[in-house]
Amino acid sequence: MTLDPLENIVVERDGATATLTINRPKVLNALNIATVDELRRAILEVRRDDGVRAVILTGAGDKSFVAGADINELAAQTPHTGRDLAMRGQHVFDLIENMGKPVIAAINGYALGGGCELAMACTLRLAADTAKLGQPEIALGLIPGYAGTQRLTRLVGKGKAMEMILTGTPIAAAEAQRIGLVNRVVAAADLMTEARTLAAQLAKNAPIAMRYIINAVNKGVEIPFAEACQYEATLFGLVASTDDMKEGTSAFLAKRKPEFKGR
Repeated sequence: MTLDPLENIVVERDGATATLTINRPKVLNALNIATVDELRRAILEVRRDDGVRAVILTGAGDKSFVAGADINELAAQTPHTGRDLAMRGQHVFDLIENMGKPVIAAINGYALGGGCELAMACTLRLAADTAKLGQPEIALGLIPGYAGTQRLTRLVGKGKAMEMILTGTPIAAAEAQRIGLVNRVVAAADLMTEARTLAAQLAKNAPIAMRYIINAVNKGVEIPFAEACQYEATLFGLVASTDDMKEGTSAFLAKRKPEFKGR
């Protein structure tokens, strides 16, 4: 990758895994406008890099993944700028959700407000056992603006989403796993090791098939079931024409491990 230096995002590469770390620990990695813009640049770069097959997204330090948005910036919003701010964040989070490569949120502490919304935009979520997740915007007289009302409802159901957003009360990692907000809870000391292990496992899979799976799931939940099934069948037909499919089936029949090239 040839990304220009960033002030608030650290980009690291380990084989086929890229790790993006939001690096503002003094403010618990709060998302200001500059950081959201840098995150967009980093996401676009790893999306373009064919050598990256899995991404880990985490926060610097051991206290916070992302503790929310920058309150000083929020306090200065007008109806016009507030809508633009929300749409800017939604755009970046949509890029993450629909990047076509699995993005693992390694939730190492507080994931509140925009931080919870950022984690929900990721493909999979691993949480440290010390993590807290929530949408506390109601305490500021606000509502979630980075698609929190929508992604949370789709992940945990209407009733639980209503409770979390209306009360603003954060929940512990174990409860987040119970309701389906996170996929897995691990000891805080093991979080990044677990995330890297999962990323390495995913990076061995066929890239085109992974992209189509992410696409089919994300689009499928938004459209009628019959239409979603037709869409899945179309993607199945497309992936059946790839070299990776031929490699995967040949390797299975030959009882060897496949080597997917993303073609």
